[in-house]
Amino acid sequence: MCDHPQTCPSADSPDREAAKPIASHPEQGWTLLCNGVLLFEDTGELLPDGRIIAPHRPMTAAVAA
Repeated sequence: MCDHPQTCPSADSPDREAAKPIASHPEQGWTLLCNGVLLFEDTGELLPDGRIIAPHRPMTAAVAA
C-alpha cells in the first residue's frame, strides 16, 4: 500500500503507527496511515482487515490526596 522511497511498516507490524499519515482529520479525531491503519486520537486503531486495537494510552500515576 505504501509507495514511499522507504517502505512504511505493515499494518500487522508492531510499529504500524510509524507509517506516514495520508489523511488527517483532527477535528474528528482520526488519521489514516499509508499502511491502511485508521489511528484514533485516543490511541485506538482500526486495522485494514477490520480488527480493532483498543486504546493503549500510558497509565497515569495515581495522585496522592
